[in-house]
Amino acid sequence: MNICCIGAGYVGGPTMAMIAYKCPDIQVTVVDLNQKRIDAWNSDHLPVYEPGLDEVVKAARGRNLHFSTEVNAAIKAADMIFIAVNTPTKTFGTGAGRAANVEFVEKCARQIAEASSGHKIVVEKSTLPVRTAEAVKRILENSNNGSTFDVLSNPEFLAEGTAVQDLLNPDRVLIGGESKAAIGKLVDVYAHWVPRERILTTNLWSSELSKLTANAFLAQRVSSINAISALCEATGADVDEVAKAIGTDSRIGPKFLKSSVGFGGSCFQKDILNLVYLCEHFGLREVAEYWEQVIRMNDYQKRRFCERMVRTMFNTVSNKQIAIWGFAFKKDTNDTRESAAIYVCRDLLNERAKLKIYDPQVSEEQVRRDLIEVFSYATGTITDQERALIADHVSVVSSAEEAARGSHAIAVMTEWDAFKKLNYESILQSMYRPAFVFDGRNLLNHKHLTSLGFEVHAIGKTT
Repeated sequence: MNICCIGAGYVGGPTMAMIAYKCPDIQVTVVDLNQKRIDAWNSDHLPVYEPGLDEVVKAARGRNLHFSTEVNAAIKAADMIFIAVNTPTKTFGTGAGRAANVEFVEKCARQIAEASSGHKIVVEKSTLPVRTAEAVKRILENSNNGSTFDVLSNPEFLAEGTAVQDLLNPDRVLIGGESKAAIGKLVDVYAHWVPRERILTTNLWSSELSKLTANAFLAQRVSSINAISALCEATGADVDEVAKAIGTDSRIGPKFLKSSVGFGGSCFQKDILNLVYLCEHFGLREVAEYWEQVIRMNDYQKRRFCERMVRTMFNTVSNKQIAIWGFAFKKDTNDTRESAAIYVCRDLLNERAKLKIYDPQVSEEQVRRDLIEVFSYATGTITDQERALIADHVSVVSSAEEAARGSHAIAVMTEWDAFKKLNYESILQSMYRPAFVFDGRNLLNHKHLTSLGFEVHAIGKTT
C-alpha cells in the first residue's frame, strides 16, 4: 500500500510517522505546500516538538517515510490519501467566530479529484463539522478523469505533549464510513499495532460528531473545576483537595479536573465553537447556549487571573517587570494556539506591564507573532500604540532565571517540569520585594516558596 497525507502539521506529521514506523511494508509520503516546514521535517530540528517523536521519525525517514512538496505526484501514487490540513475557526462571513473554516479541506478535495487516477480511499483526519464528508464526496464524484473514491472519517484523539504515546497505545481508533471494504483497508493499517477490539467502526456522521463531542466533554470538565476554583478562593477551600475528593468518585474520575489559568490548544475552543454553531444552525438555541458557557468560563478564568495579579500588586502593574514562565498552551509541546499565556500577556500589556517571557520550546518569533495577532483579533488591525507596546514592553529571554531577574512577579503559565527544579533562593535574591509568584498551573511547592519569602498566589487557593 502507498499512503499520502496532505498536511505536515501537528496531526499529519506525527500520525504518518507512527504509521510508517509500525508498518514498514507501507510507503508513506507527507506533503505540504510550505517548503520551510517540509525542510524542517527532513532535518534534525523537527517543526513539531513531541517527546519521542525524533526517534520515530529518524527510524522511518528515508526508508518508508518521506516528506515532500510534490503534492500531485504523491496523490497520483497513493492508494489512500489522508487530509490533515488546518480547520481554524472562521474570522469572516456567516458563522464568524464559531463555524470551522473548511476552505483548505475543500481545496484538498479538488486537488485530489484533479490529480487522481483509478480508485482512491480518502480519509478525513482533520477535525471537521458534521457532514463535511458529504461535501468532500460531492467534489470527488465530479472528477472528470474517471477516478472513483471512498471517503472515510478517522478523527485524531491525540493530546499534545503525549502524542507519541497516544499513537503507540491509543484508547481507541475511530473509523467511520459507508464502504466496508474501504473501512477494512484502514483497519488493517492500524491493526499492525493496535488491538482489533480498540478499533471502532461507525457511520461517517457518528465519527465526525464523536470528535467534537469528546473535546467538548473534556473542556467542560476543565471549565467546571475552574468555576469551582473561584469559589475556593472566596471561601478558603483548596481546589486540589476538592478535585481529589470528587475525583475518587468512580462515576466522575480524576482526569481533566486540574484547575488552571484556562485550557488552550488547537482543539477545545475551536471544536466547542463549532458545536455551538451546529446547534444554532439546527435551531437548538438552548443547547448552543449550554456549550458556549464552557468557553465563557474559560475566558473568565484567564481574565480573573490577570485581574488578581493587578489587584494583588497594589492595583497597578504599570512599568513593573513581570516574568512570564511558559508560553506554550501546555508542557511538552511548542504549540501556542489559544494558549492562556497569550491572553494574559495581552491584558498585562494593556496595563502597561513590562514582560520578560521564557519558554523552552517557543521561539521569540512565535511569541511576537501571537501577541500581534491577539491585539488585532477584534478589529483585524493593530494600532501603532499596540505595536509599540509589544516592541518596547516585551523581551523574550533564554532562561527562567533570566526572566525573573529584576522582576516584581513571576507568572507560571505553562506546567514545564523544569520549573519545579529551579534554585528559588537564588531567584528570590534577584527579584524586587515583595516577590510575588502567581502560579497559574498549581505547579510549584507553595509551602517551600512561602518559607523562603515569596508571596504566593495560586488558582483555587487562598493566600
